[in-house]
Order: sequence, then C-alpha cells, then structure tokens
Amino acid sequence: MINNKKNILVSVLLICTMVFTNSKLIAQEQVNKDIVIAKNLKWSDKMTLTLMKRHPEAYMIDDSKTPKWDYVHGLVLHGIEELYKKNPDPRYKAYVRGYVDALVQEDGTINTYELDKYNIDLVVPGRLLFDVYATTKEEKYLKALQLLRKQLSEQPRTKSGGFWHKQIYPNQMWLDGLYMGEPFYAQYTVTFEDGKNLDDVAKQFEQIQLHATDPKTGLLYHGWDESKEMPWANKETGNSPNFWSRALGWYAMALVDVLDYFPKEHPKQKELVKYLNSVSASLAKYQDQSGLWYQVTDKGGKEGNYLEASGSSMFAYAFAKGANKGYLPAKYKKLANKAFDGLTQQLIKTDADGGITLTQACQVAGLGGKPYRDGSYDYYVNEKKKDNDPKATGPFILAALELNR
Repeated sequence: MINNKKNILVSVLLICTMVFTNSKLIAQEQVNKDIVIAKNLKWSDKMTLTLMKRHPEAYMIDDSKTPKWDYVHGLVLHGIEELYKKNPDPRYKAYVRGYVDALVQEDGTINTYELDKYNIDLVVPGRLLFDVYATTKEEKYLKALQLLRKQLSEQPRTKSGGFWHKQIYPNQMWLDGLYMGEPFYAQYTVTFEDGKNLDDVAKQFEQIQLHATDPKTGLLYHGWDESKEMPWANKETGNSPNFWSRALGWYAMALVDVLDYFPKEHPKQKELVKYLNSVSASLAKYQDQSGLWYQVTDKGGKEGNYLEASGSSMFAYAFAKGANKGYLPAKYKKLANKAFDGLTQQLIKTDADGGITLTQACQVAGLGGKPYRDGSYDYYVNEKKKDNDPKATGPFILAALELNR
C-alpha cells in the first residue's frame, strides 16, 4: 500500500515536471514566434532576432536537435552577450542563460562535455559562464569554470609548450585553437589567479607565430605539426599547405579578445599587439575590391575560389576592435567598414519576415581525420557551404557592434 502511494506520488511529480518543462518550452517558442524584426534595427539586433526566431532555444543553433556543449554556440552566444551590454533587451540575456542552464548540471559537470578528449574547441563556450557566475554566485557555474580550467592544465602540449588541438591530433597546433582556448584562459587567469598565467597564454601565440607564419606573405598556415609526420604537413616546416581565411580569422579574433585581459604594462602585451599588426597588414593586401576575402586567402582569381562570409566577418570584427582599442592604426576601421559593406550588400538576403540570411559561409574545414582532409586548395574550395552558419553569424554580430552599424 505504501509502495503504491509512493509510485503514485512519483508519477504525479514526473507529470508535473514534464508539464512545467513543456509549458516553459512552449512559452519560449511563443515568445520567439512573436519576434518582430523591424527594418530600422541595427544589423547586430537583426541577426540576433533572426537566430532567436529560427532557433527558439539557444541549443538549437546550428540545427542541433538536443543540447550540446559546442564551440559554435559559444561563439554566437558570446556575440549576443556583447550585444546585451549595448542593448539590454532581457530576451537576449534569457537566451544565453537558457543555453548555459540546459548544459551545466547542479554538481558543476557539463552535459555532453568529455574532459578526457582534450578537445580545445570545447573550452570556448566556457566564456559564457563568467557573467552567469558573477551575477548569480551559484557554485555550479564556478565548478564548471574550474572543470574547463582543469582541461587546460592537463591539455597535451607540443615539446615547445603549445596546446595540441585535440587528443586525436597529436603534436598539432591549429589557428582555430587559439580562439578556442586563449580568451577563456586569459579571462580565467585574470579573474581567479591574479593573471599569473598570462605568460602561458602569450606563449601559445608565440609558438604559432614562430612556426606557422609564411615569410613571403606574412599569412599563417591553417595548421602546424611539430612532428612533421602528418601526410598534410610540409616535411621541412610541418605546416599545412594553404591559407584558409576562417583559420586566419580565428587567429585575429583571438588576438583582439585576449588583449582585453593583458594590462598595457605586461611584458607580453606589446608582442601580441605586434602580432595583430603583422597579420592585419598581410590580410589587408588580400582584401578584394568588394571588401570581402576569398575562402583560400591568397588565391583570389583561381577557379573554384569564392568570397567567403565567415572569414570576412571575422576580419571585419578584428580590424574594427583593433582600431577601436588603439592596437591598430585608424585606417583598419575603414577596411572593416568596407568589409561590412561587402557582407551586407553582397552576401545578405532579407527574408519575408524581415529576418536576414548570410550566405556563402564555409560549413566546416579541418586537417586529417576520417574521412581524410589533406588541406589542398581543392579540398577547401569544395567543402560544403551553409547559410547563416554560426561561424559567420557570430562574428557578423560582433563586427556590427564594433562598427556600430
């Protein structure tokens, strides 16, 4: 009899939980369906409201069916977090918080995150936790931050001290990884460790700058294999064979974002500013008259190459923020505005509901793995494209904010 009552009580509680969860989801979906995207909005708001309307819950970004701790969500939601600082629309804050709370458990573990894969991509969504923890002071968010910090403490490294991109990519640093790991690392060490590991943050840039920079163009190759054993790696330098605009974009964004945490008097600050100036000057030479950049950065006119949205958005953001902060000369703000004009005039389509679609974004590209990616020109230009790919929409929001467009 007691067991029966217990079972009934458990069933009632389960039903109540399901009803509450479903009604919350329905309410959120209703809020998002009611979103009106006015013509006179700034581009940052237009893109954010478009994404919220198309993806009622933030975990649905990139067409995800279930909540997943992923770098693309970290990138886009960081952009929305920055937008909220300038336009404190409560819907923006709730959207970001919804993602964090769908994944961070009461004990501080993170659903779908696997520490032992040492995948540096999975550190970047941790940037969303700083503000949530500062606002709520709830211990679960601090524990989640500490868990990601633990990954960086244990992340396998090259002999020269650079973080491997992933456990499955031994001895390799990719430009992407600088954005995935370093802004979080810099913010964490400044927030919780009195900045004691800023030298180690700078070391990551030093390594990739030293090993992956092409002396002729000043551009950086997508990946560097210290062992020089990967079939894609140059047997003398260890570098991959081509310049990919998005990889260079990750690198430029990483530099402008980590500099937020380097005091001017820090011995490595000037060095990072120098790297930013160097890569920006090289990229400026390859900006197309449209304002955009090609998928394979230095091969503008070659058959199959195309003007690509994510790299162009990333460069627009890095140039604009770099100029706004005084790291780059003022002329880079003009180049950023030219790039943004190219994006809005050539690659943006306006949908029937006022929402916007950013076209011509490479969906994904990498090196090695299965099926094997050889880093060749043909490989990069033949990877699939995706409209409103988050690797383009996130930087687009950030660029719009820096340019106040």
